Amino acid sequence: MNILVFQHVASEHPGSFREVMAARGCRMQAVELDEGEAIPADLAGFDALLVMGGPQDVWETDQFPWLIEEKAVIRDWVRAGRPYLGMCLGHQLLAEALGGAVGRMAVPEVGMSRVETRPDPIFTGLPPLWPCMQWHGAEVTRLPEGAVALATSPGCAIQAQRYGNAAYGLQFHLELTHSTTAEWGSLPEYKAALERVRGPGGLAAMVAEVDAQFSELHAAAQIVFGNFLDIAEQALLNGAEQASRDSAARALAGR
Repeated sequence: MNILVFQHVASEHPGSFREVMAARGCRMQAVELDEGEAIPADLAGFDALLVMGGPQDVWETDQFPWLIEEKAVIRDWVRAGRPYLGMCLGHQLLAEALGGAVGRMAVPEVGMSRVETRPDPIFTGLPPLWPCMQWHGAEVTRLPEGAVALATSPGCAIQAQRYGNAAYGLQFHLELTHSTTAEWGSLPEYKAALERVRGPGGLAAMVAEVDAQFSELHAAAQIVFGNFLDIAEQALLNGAEQASRDSAARALAGR
């Protein structure tokens, strides 16, 4: 499977998801949008789109004009039924691109938490409550028409969404590596949110919390991303079968 990745800052990459990609023989091409890298003009060769988090907000198009094209690409990709997974900002971009709404939170959600999920193929193999890391000051406030909420937490009502059969957004983070928390803590926007919630010097405590639950976090990441790849493979198979039926129908009509 060939996976296209949109990144918004160098430290927010697929992280431990890359282990699953390697084990499954996937190829990955990352586009660092904040560095001015261009989205490929031809997307036909990609099988799935993975959109990561970042310090930007979906409405900051004046400061980050590339968000306009990114949202248009996401909208067209998802409405075509192609597999999509958005993390944090990627979750918010999915909602906004499809006509939902995103707004600033009264209080940022920062730290380890457990989200409550509803049954869905992407959560197969996980209990209803499991650990994740939160680090966001914006949230999806209204789902797009046709989308379904899949998870919630006391601090954020829409922690996950599904649109169609193969497009998902997750507000929380699973993809962490051992160095992720410290790297994100060096970003001014993330540091400000962290200190607003946990006070000055809160990063050390958060690093310790993530480290203490890292094995559970890592295991959940492997399961969820593996499930997404299974969903993507089935969507691609269904699309190929439908294309074959359409082609046969056109051939018969042309006789």
